[in-house]
Amino acid sequence: MDWWLVFAVFLYFACAALIIAEVFIPSGGLISVCALACLIGGAAIFFRHSTAVGWVGIIIAVVMIPAVLIFAYKIFPHTRFGKSVILTPPERQKGDAIADTPKLKELLGTVGVVITPLRPVGTCNFSGQRVECVAEGGYVDKDKKIKVIHVEGTQLTVRVIEES
Repeated sequence: MDWWLVFAVFLYFACAALIIAEVFIPSGGLISVCALACLIGGAAIFFRHSTAVGWVGIIIAVVMIPAVLIFAYKIFPHTRFGKSVILTPPERQKGDAIADTPKLKELLGTVGVVITPLRPVGTCNFSGQRVECVAEGGYVDKDKKIKVIHVEGTQLTVRVIEES
């Protein structure tokens, strides 16, 4: 058995370990340079043995590096360090992003106030509840009184109430 080949395989494993370490330890790229040196050293040893073994080593490196990076980034959020670094997404309640249709049906005929100008879509206030609305006839200025005239799915159509 050729001990140089064993040493080249060891360098490839060291390269993989250093790539994983680079994900977890901020080194400014120094660990990546060491991983690259291990990779080049291992490939050089493989090529000194024979050209065929050298090309097999290159193919292994081409497959190994992305696989190790994907593995490292998959486990990173589950580590203690990853949990302290990555922000948790906000918890949203049901109906927070899209209004519930049954709740919107209750607003039919209700009077509200325009919060943002309707061009023709904007936000309106119905007794403290902010809802996205569509104006029936184009542009509606802010602070105008409106009335819900139609509800279809999650879309509220409103009409301006003329104040007299």
